[in-house]
Amino acid sequence: MPGLLTDLYQLTMAAGYFQAGKTGERATFEMFVRRLPANRNYLIAAGLAQAVEYLAGLRFSAEQIAWLRGLPQFSRVRPEFFDELGRLRFRGDLFAVPEGTPVFAGEPILTVRAPLVEAQIAETCLLATVGFQTMIASKAARVVEAAAGRAVVEFGTRRAHSPQAGVLAGRAAYIGGCVGTSNTETGFRFAVPVFGTAAHSFVMSFASEMESFRHLQKLLGEATVYLVDSYNTVEGTRRAASLGKPLWGVRLDSGDLLELSRAARGILDQAGLGEARIMATGDLNEYKIRDLLAAGAPIDSFGVGTELATSADAPNLGVVYKLVELEGESGKRYTVKLSQDKQTLPGPKQVFRFADRDLVGCTWECPTCVPGASPAEALLRPIMLEGRLVEPLPDARAARDHAARSLARLPARLRGLAAAEPGWSVDYSGELLALGASAERRLGGMRA
Repeated sequence: MPGLLTDLYQLTMAAGYFQAGKTGERATFEMFVRRLPANRNYLIAAGLAQAVEYLAGLRFSAEQIAWLRGLPQFSRVRPEFFDELGRLRFRGDLFAVPEGTPVFAGEPILTVRAPLVEAQIAETCLLATVGFQTMIASKAARVVEAAAGRAVVEFGTRRAHSPQAGVLAGRAAYIGGCVGTSNTETGFRFAVPVFGTAAHSFVMSFASEMESFRHLQKLLGEATVYLVDSYNTVEGTRRAASLGKPLWGVRLDSGDLLELSRAARGILDQAGLGEARIMATGDLNEYKIRDLLAAGAPIDSFGVGTELATSADAPNLGVVYKLVELEGESGKRYTVKLSQDKQTLPGPKQVFRFADRDLVGCTWECPTCVPGASPAEALLRPIMLEGRLVEPLPDARAARDHAARSLARLPARLRGLAAAEPGWSVDYSGELLALGASAERRLGGMRA
């Protein structure tokens, strides 16, 4: 049961809400990123499926509640609060952009509208799963862009921050454009294509490199990928080529990949294996791939591990979850944060995507209803209503296809590896800005 997959202060706040008589209030929280990581011109939203899975299963077991009762932070909490925890289920609403959608700073990725306690407790887990997978999917999209049509496979579970993170990294990387992953659990759970043949230990376990290659070919046939750099890359390629068909190709994992790929291509071609392919691996990232291809390296596919599964150059995403509206017996109150560099705008929002810009407005606005207005797409869609899934979510393959189509519509400058000037335009509607000004006036001198 995922009830304890949260920070302690979410639960102490929940107890505080209960004791203050606020459990009947309905809250709206929005998740967004204040600013993009360095050299990122967009993010690819991912992790929604796991967010829904978490909310649908949100509950506390008797054992978990007994443990919470014993914590000193809850020594003054009335027993009825723990009874409420035992009955807690997510009965709220969830709105989100579809997985695979490009999003930008300041735009809601996900909105939760639910009883205050439910919405508050969910914060930590939602931030973790959506933030992590969005980070990895965004990194994958950059790597795939650099590969310029060559296949990219995610190879990073062994360097991920945990085995569980590796599973979701494989899923997110696939959404971001990779053709698949080496992680078999990812393949099993999410129907993501899996890839892999043998490592250096397989080669070294035999008396000779040639003997290992023969056994591998007998095992895998046309799927055989020879890892040729255990001893000498050029000689290893010659040995692999001498075995002829069937094979997929060879993998280069170390050394000067530009020169070695050229040598390997020549050896394979001379052996009549022009259709055999070359895969490159070994501490690759989007910049190394870009430079290899710019230099003319005859590489057909790439395996990217550590840099992808950890998003090494931008290993965390500053995603936040902020209260924007509270509704109780006295009516609605639009909430706003005024602290320097972390100011928020109040009220539930919608993102309207035009062909060349985005407009963030209030949910009740309709910018396309104005005569002569350009067509736009409302990005945030209902996912759960009153705790129930509205319709089955698209699978990882559909999310991947959506990401590819959506990225293709972005200007080429945004798909590059450097910060683009100008970036994608994100504007705020006049009505939303007026609502923010009104909320700030209502708070009066609280900024001081």
